[in-house]
Amino acid sequence: MRLAQRVQRAKPSATVSITALASKMRAAGRDVIALSVGEPDFPTPRHICDAATAAIARGETKYTVVDGASSLKEAIARKTAKDLDIDVALGEILVSSGAKQSCFNACAALLETGDEVVIPAPCWVSYPDMVRLMDGEPVIVHTDAANGFKMTPAQLAGAMTPATRALIVNSPCNPTGAAYTRDEWRGLADVLAEHPKVVVITDEIYEKLFWGTEPFCGLLQAAPELRSRTLVVNGLSKTYAMTGWRVGYAIGPVALIDAMTTIQSQSTTNACTISQAAAVAALTGDQTCVIEMRDAFEERQRLVVAKLDAMPGVTCPTGDGTFYAFPDVSSAIASSEFDSDVELCAALLEQTGVALVPGSAFAAPGFLRLSFAANLTTLQEALERIEEFLVTACSKST
Repeated sequence: MRLAQRVQRAKPSATVSITALASKMRAAGRDVIALSVGEPDFPTPRHICDAATAAIARGETKYTVVDGASSLKEAIARKTAKDLDIDVALGEILVSSGAKQSCFNACAALLETGDEVVIPAPCWVSYPDMVRLMDGEPVIVHTDAANGFKMTPAQLAGAMTPATRALIVNSPCNPTGAAYTRDEWRGLADVLAEHPKVVVITDEIYEKLFWGTEPFCGLLQAAPELRSRTLVVNGLSKTYAMTGWRVGYAIGPVALIDAMTTIQSQSTTNACTISQAAAVAALTGDQTCVIEMRDAFEERQRLVVAKLDAMPGVTCPTGDGTFYAFPDVSSAIASSEFDSDVELCAALLEQTGVALVPGSAFAAPGFLRLSFAANLTTLQEALERIEEFLVTACSKST
């Protein structure tokens, strides 16, 4: 079987692979705590589920138009005007089967062979491989904890070349939880002003899971002059605990949205009709559930970061949102028998049953990603196992 070269340039998602392995171990009778998957542990709120069953009862089980039901696009437009103070026409919105498909559609619509896409790292595992699947070249800009894991204007300027076609920024970020402030966006916008052919994709899927010291701010709030070449990606998976419902959306220039719609029409067609009905209820209904989940994640973050930061060989910064901790374990690795974060993660899973994701998957070797989308009892147990493992591992080389 001869496979296309573009497929061979990409690799399976590390987060999906590790979570699948953890599930296999659990099915075999092992005591496994999977903190590897980016999925809220809360159930989808009842009123959202009720809207889905009501849609089924009404017979709303047929296709919608490719770009999404008008009722959902209207709800997205109202949400965007209310939360981001941006007026959006329905023709500027495309509803897809998750925010991941929105990003994929954008790469397919924008990239030619050899086009470069700037991606600040640590970054979500799928961005570089989406670019590679379109025969583009990801240009990874490595950030560090000293700068809050955020790309500086100087770094962005240094990454730009005549081949640069796009920039992808996730804020708040998976895996670090870092979020750009208004002033930081303005600094990046000043650089982008010198490169008018570069399109910006801002992934704001964690917008509502944010607790930074300043109000949430996206690129378009800070730099509205970039609207003609900015695509905002968002969705309902994280905010409303609707990961399996698969509803995401993109807001951007009509020409780009039309191109992405054409691509979607030849791949998945519309997002699940029943899920779209549920999404309308999510966006237009009581938002108390969102606040409750956000507050719970913030409480968990305080526990997890404090516990990790006190472990041998571990330094754990505090993010501005999401439900991830991203501890630096490079010192622990240096004082252990392991050569990399990948080896440490594999041993941790095998010996303790705790599944985390190595930082290498996010272009940040020497780190681990821990999802605290689990209840406090489960997190306490996982942290105790991790600490016991590290105490033993770090003593083996001495």
